[in-house]
Amino acid sequence: MAEGWLKHWARTLGLAAEIHSAGTEKTHLKPEAVRVMAEVGIDLKGQFSKTLLEVPDPWNFDLVWTVCDAAQKACPVYPAKTERRHAGFPDPSGKPLDAWRQVRDAIGEAARTLVEELRQR
Repeated sequence: MAEGWLKHWARTLGLAAEIHSAGTEKTHLKPEAVRVMAEVGIDLKGQFSKTLLEVPDPWNFDLVWTVCDAAQKACPVYPAKTERRHAGFPDPSGKPLDAWRQVRDAIGEAARTLVEELRQR
């Protein structure tokens, strides 16, 4: 959901950015995430689960934004030039769609704030 929101806000607010998403382990795109993001007009169907080894040049990122506490702890050490940010959101897996919607909205707000801040640089 974070990748979808970041791409949405970057496009909407006019931030030129290359955005990638990766997890600490490869799983699958959860249908609940696809469904609740579609409710707000964001299509995740082209996204897929991947690890850092599957994104382009992960050691040259300008910014790494972790969105779950497990990822923050397991995230590798990056070169000094890479800024790291963390915003912890609960994992809604196994919970009703309302829990997914709450996490979706919280990530959306945080992503908008981040993109707005990056535009000011």
